[in-house]
Amino acid sequence: MNRIYLILLLLIITATPLWAESPVPRVAVSIKPLHSLVSGVMQGVGKPDLVVKSGGSPHGYVLRPSEAQLLSKAQLVVWVGHELESFLEKPLATLGHKAMQLELSDELEPFLLSVRQGGGWESHAHKHEGEHMEDDHGHGDHQRTKPDLHLWLDPAMAKRIVTLTAKALTELDPARQSQYQANAGQMNERLDQLDMQLKEKLGSVKEVPYIVFHAAYQYFESAYGLNVVGSITLDPGRAPGAKKINEIHHKIKELNARCVFSEPQFESRLVATVIEGTNARTGVLDPLGADIPEGPDAYFQLMSRLGDSIYQGLK
Repeated sequence: MNRIYLILLLLIITATPLWAESPVPRVAVSIKPLHSLVSGVMQGVGKPDLVVKSGGSPHGYVLRPSEAQLLSKAQLVVWVGHELESFLEKPLATLGHKAMQLELSDELEPFLLSVRQGGGWESHAHKHEGEHMEDDHGHGDHQRTKPDLHLWLDPAMAKRIVTLTAKALTELDPARQSQYQANAGQMNERLDQLDMQLKEKLGSVKEVPYIVFHAAYQYFESAYGLNVVGSITLDPGRAPGAKKINEIHHKIKELNARCVFSEPQFESRLVATVIEGTNARTGVLDPLGADIPEGPDAYFQLMSRLGDSIYQGLK
């Protein structure tokens, strides 16, 4: 009889996953689009914590005590980088100093685009006049400096983020490697499907000129060959002056821009000002998914909505 009990005990032990009693890693993620991708990699294991809640923008964000506490408890922090999320620099140097950091701007440096300079980047409208030489991404020949860190707005970059996240989680929690790798594979398949859907949707409006509120969408525009011709502001934390508003107003008329897109996080009255007396319509783009519920589906909803908004504004 004792021998039977011993055999049953051995069977139970061998049937129990190695990670059954291993604690789930505490993960903190800076913004919702990244949180969604990390959530997808952690499905069936646990849920990461989101630092910047809905409605917040990483530009000039002020960290709350509860959010600082998330960082202090985290074993892994996933963020874009200090040039976009400067509010995280000091907390990560103190509260989060024991955590592993996945700073995406460092890891993805070879794939980053450079920040656009000036407020106008028309690539198609003046080709015949020889005024603008195109770069590799179809934008005007303008001086480039710092990296553009709105890197999540391209499914190809999102796939790299998923892969990096799975690698970091495996290093932190090797017992669950197979789960992280399987989840990453499923997320990347979904991202491929999303990419195909966006290409199909936006193909018919690729040549239509439009203007955005601030220069946040370069990765999306480059991925789908869109004809953005300028932004109202380069820095959403600084309101443009009268000269800049007049320049954008003139550009809308000159290039017959179809739409000027505002954003829910920032002042929209400027859009009404710059389109006054033109034929341009207005739309809204949200690069962060302010009102989208957190979770693995949030990134796909964000990108699909972005594609829908651009299509509706330009068709």
